[in-house]
Amino acid sequence: MQTGNSLKEKAEKAIEKSAMYGEDFDLNKFEIAAQEVPQTDDLENLDDDFKKTLLNVGVLTDEKDRSGSFLMLDNGVSHSSLKDPNIELMSLHEALEKHDWLKDYSWKLVSVDADKYTAKSYLEDANGYFIRAPAGQKSSMPVQTCLVMGHKDVAQTVHNIIIVEEDAKLDVITGCTTKKGVERAIHLGISEIYVKKGGILNFTMIHNWAGDVGVRPRTVIHLEEGASFVNNYILLKPVRSIQSYPTAILDGEGAFARFHTIAVAHPGSELDLGSRVLFNAPNTKAELISRTITTGGKVIARGEMVANKPHCKGHLECHGLVLKDGGTQLAIPALEASVADVELTHEAAVGRIAREQVEYLMARGLSEEDAVGMIVRGFLDVGITGLPDELAKDIDDTIAQIGKDAV
Repeated sequence: MQTGNSLKEKAEKAIEKSAMYGEDFDLNKFEIAAQEVPQTDDLENLDDDFKKTLLNVGVLTDEKDRSGSFLMLDNGVSHSSLKDPNIELMSLHEALEKHDWLKDYSWKLVSVDADKYTAKSYLEDANGYFIRAPAGQKSSMPVQTCLVMGHKDVAQTVHNIIIVEEDAKLDVITGCTTKKGVERAIHLGISEIYVKKGGILNFTMIHNWAGDVGVRPRTVIHLEEGASFVNNYILLKPVRSIQSYPTAILDGEGAFARFHTIAVAHPGSELDLGSRVLFNAPNTKAELISRTITTGGKVIARGEMVANKPHCKGHLECHGLVLKDGGTQLAIPALEASVADVELTHEAAVGRIAREQVEYLMARGLSEEDAVGMIVRGFLDVGITGLPDELAKDIDDTIAQIGKDAV
C-alpha cells in the first residue's frame, strides 16, 4: 500500500511531466485559485448573471427536482445542500475526515504521476465533491454539482469521488463553467468513480467554458459484477483546449459502460476527446458513441476498447462533420483483443452535410439555415434525456447559430 509520503514523492517527480495528448500548458503561468470563497445558503440569492451561468450547464438554482446540490467556486465550496437523506453529499475533505475508510478509495484509480495535471492536483490537496449512494438505495432525483472558475489566470484543482454501492442507483448532473468576464484560466479535474455489484450510475456532464480556458479532466470508473455506467458529455461553446480520455474498467462479469459525446469545435478551439474501456471480466459490454462538429476548430475523436477476457462485446462510433473550411476532424478508433471469442466493432466517418439533404428540406419549405440546423440537430441526437428546459433551449439556440454560420 502506498503511503502519503511515497505518493508525494511520485507527484513531485511528475510535476513537469507532459500529458500524452493535448496542448502542453505551463502551470507556472496560473495562480492557484482561492479556497476562501463567498458562501451562499440559497442558489436563488445569486446575482442574475451567475444564475444564468449555472442554468446553462444544467444546474437548477431553485434546486427543484434535485436530491442535492454542490457548488465549488474556484477552489472552495460555496454551497452544499441535501434533500435526500439516503444519499451522502459533501466536500471530499469533509468526507475524508468523516470516513476513515475513504482513504482506500482516494488516488487509487487515477495515478498521481500520470502527468503534470494529476501531480499538481495531488500536491495542492485538491478538494471537490464526495457522493455516495449506500447499498440498495435508489435516488429518485439527480444530484447536481457545479465547478465554476470565478477569477482569471487561475488554476482550479478538483478531486471528486463517487461511490455507488451494491444494487444502488444514482443520477448525477454536473456542470463546469466560468463566471462572466473570466476568459483565461485552467481547470484540472480528477474524478474517481466506483460502481459496485449491481449498481447503476447515470452521469451527465455539461461543459461551457470561455474562449481561452484550458481543461484537463482525468477520470477513471471501476465497475464490479453487473454494474452499469452511462456517461453523457456535452460541449457546444468555444474553449481554447480540452483533452479528456476517461477510462472505464469492467472488472466484474456482466458489467456495462456507455459513453455518449457531443461536441462542437469553434474557430480557435482544440478538442481532444475520447473514451476507453478495458474488458477485464467475461460477458461485459460497452458502447462508445461520439458525434463531433467543427465550424473552424480542431477535433480529435479517440476511442479505444481492450478485450482481456472472453465473451466481451463492444461497439465504437466516431462520426464527425466539417461545416467550414479550416476546421479539422481526426477520428482515431482502436480495438485490441488478447483472447478469443470477443466481438469488437467500430464505425468511423468524417465528412460534410450532403447538399442533397439540404435541398430536399428546402424543397419542403425550410430556409437553408433551418435545413442545416435540422440536420445538425439530428446528427447530435444520441439519446441524451432529462436535461433542464433552460439548458435544452440553450442547446437549441446554439445549434440554430451553427446552422446560420454554416451557410
